[in-house]
Amino acid sequence: MKVQVSEFIVRYMERLGIECVFGMPGAHILPVYDCLYDSSIKSILAKHEQGAAFMAGGYARVSGGMGACITTAGPGATNLVTGIANAYADRQPVLIITGESSTEVFGKGGLQESSGEGGAIDQGTLFRGITRYHRLVERVDYLPSVLNQASNALLSDCPGPVLLSFPFNVQQEFIDLELLDTIRTTRHTSPRRRDDPLLDDVVQRLLAARNPVVVAGYGCIQAGSHEAVAQLSQALSIPVATTLKGKGIIDEHSEWSLGTLGVTSSGRAYEYIVEHADLLLVLGATFNERTSYLWDGQLLDNRKIVQVDRNPEQIEKVFRADVAVVGDIGDSLEGILARLRGRTSPALSAPGRRPNEIHSNAMSTLFGDQFPLVEQFFSRFNERFTDENQIFDDNIIFAQNLLDASRTTSYHPNSGISSLGHAIPAAIGARLASQRQTFAILGDGGFQMCCMELMTAVNYRIPLTVILFNNGTLGLIRKNQHQRYEDRFIDCDFTNPDYAQLAAAFGVAYQCIRREADIDEAFGALDFDAGINLIEIIIDRDAFPAYSSRR
Repeated sequence: MKVQVSEFIVRYMERLGIECVFGMPGAHILPVYDCLYDSSIKSILAKHEQGAAFMAGGYARVSGGMGACITTAGPGATNLVTGIANAYADRQPVLIITGESSTEVFGKGGLQESSGEGGAIDQGTLFRGITRYHRLVERVDYLPSVLNQASNALLSDCPGPVLLSFPFNVQQEFIDLELLDTIRTTRHTSPRRRDDPLLDDVVQRLLAARNPVVVAGYGCIQAGSHEAVAQLSQALSIPVATTLKGKGIIDEHSEWSLGTLGVTSSGRAYEYIVEHADLLLVLGATFNERTSYLWDGQLLDNRKIVQVDRNPEQIEKVFRADVAVVGDIGDSLEGILARLRGRTSPALSAPGRRPNEIHSNAMSTLFGDQFPLVEQFFSRFNERFTDENQIFDDNIIFAQNLLDASRTTSYHPNSGISSLGHAIPAAIGARLASQRQTFAILGDGGFQMCCMELMTAVNYRIPLTVILFNNGTLGLIRKNQHQRYEDRFIDCDFTNPDYAQLAAAFGVAYQCIRREADIDEAFGALDFDAGINLIEIIIDRDAFPAYSSRR
């Protein structure tokens, strides 16, 4: 049976398990859109292609499956760049389908042409550094091979974005539908590696250490290893610090939780490691600039280092490990726990190892008395939202330290390339993947980069609550100019719109928090399950958390 390439592409997406695609149509991609009309795939019209890319990334992050976005040629594709770069940095499997002008006009200055011919934009070069695979498909005869290459990148253990661009005329050519059966569309089952002999060494070092500490990263989240990390912590009474992206891998109410480790954290985990740890078990953590306090030597000096990561590129990237295991975090933890059964550690009775018995002024040092309303808000939030929810956070500094994360509170900080404008569209994508209460946290600067996507939520009745910090400034920039540039403030302050009127124009519910009593009023007035809400929290533009990014 012969079908048009446009239908073949949609059938391929269906077999990959793609259920939702985000984007904006244009003339050069309409053949594919026309086939989506009869597909089981739900198409979501974003307000900007960058938003579509962030939505696809949010969908992939929460679903554990694949995100997808679709745009036309030229500006449709170029507007994706920041969102796709973010997905690349986060190793998210996102399939990007773009249109292209017909091949017969290549090099002649066709409208929105991006073939790279005759001085036209070279889309392939543009995306080369932010995709795992990219291809301008100019012929039908090698399409199955191209799609197999795309699948290999999307379905690998270390996936990333894939860009496929189809000229308008190629989309309308015909291909045998049976060729779809020759294309890989499911993930290969990887062999279990619970019996890696290196795990024997890992266990021996854990048992011999007096004050080991686990540093758990996003790899633990990806592996779904919440229970295994908790079991290891309890079995050997090992404190657990998480990276920013690993926040929530252990219940932060646990007596063995140190909270997050990193330059924007309270510093409690840092203090404990520097003062007590003699071994660090680094599980799926990259030890990047944020986590490592710009690679502060005190965190690693005079300590044994054991590293486990499924990505070989992360092994010993920034430090030397005494033992390094390349393998799935879940399998490795299973192997470690199996070896520990019936064994005890001489360090179990070591003094001063329980984190909650060690006094720390770290939190009061970070915030002082400058953010009482924010602290009260998160205190009430932690009490009010105890059921399963998901939070996308561009602001980071407040939620990292004040939000109690756990397995039921999924925390998704804006990592990747840390682009402002990420939280709202990513949360929209996530809400379509998971029916949990969904929140986007961001500042007023970032909000004005992406607020139009609130209308996407309105158009499709996607429940979402936006928590907006209003201080009339780009807070990080103003803080740095205060700390390092003698208050020479430039291009950081701005005038905000009237957010009450903006919310009314969008048709979303609105509450403003100026004092503590407003918090309970907002929580009582809004529908967090089925509504679309904007909560504005007023803070002082000259209140600065007491950390230094050294930038």
